[in-house]
Amino acid sequence: MSKSDKIIRQSKSNRFVHWASAISILMLIITGLGQLPLYGRYLLWQPFGTGWLTSYELTLWVHYIFASILIFTVFYHIVFHIIRKEYAILPKKGDMKASWQLIKAMILKKQEPPSEKYLPEQRLAYMLFAVAIAVLIVTGGIKVYQNLSGVNISNTMMVIVTLGHNLGTVLIIFAFIGHMAAFLFKENRKMLAGMFTGKVNKEYVKHRHSLWYKELKAQKNKKNKSVS
Repeated sequence: MSKSDKIIRQSKSNRFVHWASAISILMLIITGLGQLPLYGRYLLWQPFGTGWLTSYELTLWVHYIFASILIFTVFYHIVFHIIRKEYAILPKKGDMKASWQLIKAMILKKQEPPSEKYLPEQRLAYMLFAVAIAVLIVTGGIKVYQNLSGVNISNTMMVIVTLGHNLGTVLIIFAFIGHMAAFLFKENRKMLAGMFTGKVNKEYVKHRHSLWYKELKAQKNKKNKSVS
């Protein structure tokens, strides 16, 4: 397949944010469970190389490292897209209804309504991840602040913060499960290549993201006119 048969869907920046966030969140969940403590108390079989997960001190420091990576990634993501004024991933009015129509079309094997660069359910999933990550960062920051010398936050406040942190964790786990479940639909699997190579099939874009394809064509025509 030639380069002309491919369209860039995800830039290097988007792929960096996606994978840095995914790896950080996964490690935060793993190390967070280790601080309960879960592995040393309930894990009947200890897989090779995972003994460090039973150490509270080690899991805490690894947790801090990946929390720092996630915070940096979030900050970079926000600043980058504000500077470039790229907001295509943000939810829009009517996305709930449009998502249902799209899912129904996939289930019933009917023609899907025309879509932009991101499907309506992708925009909603993005917002769910954003809310969950924001809750985790804020509550996690308070928990770290509490550990500093001379800081004394009330027990009631720390209970609320801990509950919020746990809620954020549950939300992000459900968001992750939903994100992966989306690929049970064959139609969604063609998007996977975009998160690895950045490119997707041109025919796929024309068929499924027709509104975005029209935008790309308009941009190309405008660029050609300005050059000529």
